[in-house]
Amino acid sequence: MSSELSESSAGGEGFCAVADALEQIGSRWRLVVLNDLQDGEKRFNELKRSTSANSRTLSRVLDDLGEMGFVDRRLEEDAPVATYYSLTAKGESLCPVFEEIESWAGEWLTKP
Repeated sequence: MSSELSESSAGGEGFCAVADALEQIGSRWRLVVLNDLQDGEKRFNELKRSTSANSRTLSRVLDDLGEMGFVDRRLEEDAPVATYYSLTAKGESLCPVFEEIESWAGEWLTKP
């Protein structure tokens, strides 16, 4: 890890909360999955279809988001076995952020 990241994470000189936040949620697939789960709990295959992620990528991203506390995983063992994913309170706290980014993008990224 670079000294700049170490300082940032420790709250030292060069600290930037935005950079730290984007470090956690900033990958393309993490953002896509988090945004998609705003609509509510979904099964793995539903997420796969709605995000267009391949199984390996989606599985890795869901594991990462679960470890970071953004996503809950629920296993329903009735036949057929199903795994459901939903946002935790930490994940839901990002919803207003996504709304603001969408609003900003609508204003600034769609103009020629």
